[in-house]
Amino acid sequence: MPVPDSPTLLTVDGLEVAFPGPPGGPPWVPVVRGVSFAVGRGEIVGLVGESGSGKTLTALAILRLVPPLGRIRAGRVLLGGEDLLALPERELRRVRGARIGLVFQEPGAALDPVYTVGFQIAEALRAHRRLSRRAARAEAADLLERVAMPDPGRRLGDYPHQLSGGQRQRVMIAIALAGAPELLIADEPTTALDVTIQAQILELLERLRAELGLSVLLITHDLAVVAETCDRALVMSAGELVEEAPMADLFARPAHPYTRALLSFLPALPPAGAGEAP
Repeated sequence: MPVPDSPTLLTVDGLEVAFPGPPGGPPWVPVVRGVSFAVGRGEIVGLVGESGSGKTLTALAILRLVPPLGRIRAGRVLLGGEDLLALPERELRRVRGARIGLVFQEPGAALDPVYTVGFQIAEALRAHRRLSRRAARAEAADLLERVAMPDPGRRLGDYPHQLSGGQRQRVMIAIALAGAPELLIADEPTTALDVTIQAQILELLERLRAELGLSVLLITHDLAVVAETCDRALVMSAGELVEEAPMADLFARPAHPYTRALLSFLPALPPAGAGEAP
């Protein structure tokens, strides 16, 4: 677990992302409005909300990767005190994949089907750390071992279609770790995985936090995932951050009606001691 008062690594302040409005309407329509939060060093923070709430767009805006036509209209994104929104594009490239790693929601779509996973991890290592091909391949095997890939040396020669969904997600995490980032942004990393594999991926994120001192921004629509993994939760609805709280407080005393609605969809937990032998 992180130190309760760990120093801040990431600060998002007043972030607004907008898209062009319809003909005859306002020129810009904000879809992320005034979002502000912080992530401490060694902390796992959950950004939770239903589909379309703006959580993925918020994460993309942190790296200035908003979709075409979208525009960051206001705000600051400070990483260790440096405003990423003010950096020239050339300087921002040393942040993407290096200081901040990104794990995409659908590894099957993010991985290139025509290259082996070992080649793709090695290329990420060569891009960020200027290793030789031989050194990068050896380091790729070490990364697969770190993310608990079974038989990592043999898996280097596999193509994405030869791997299960959970294994492809481990490859994506290995690629995200290639630049030795300070912050990992994981966008719905357990979507479409069965419950057992979900638990393994979440345990992996917690272990990486402990071993590497990583900070993690975990994006999900599932409060059960947040409850299992995160230190704090940020609840997002309709492009706005409506609540922020430590996990225990969020579940015991949800302040916003939207948070209470999300909690109402969780299965009820059995009373303490239920199911125990008398």
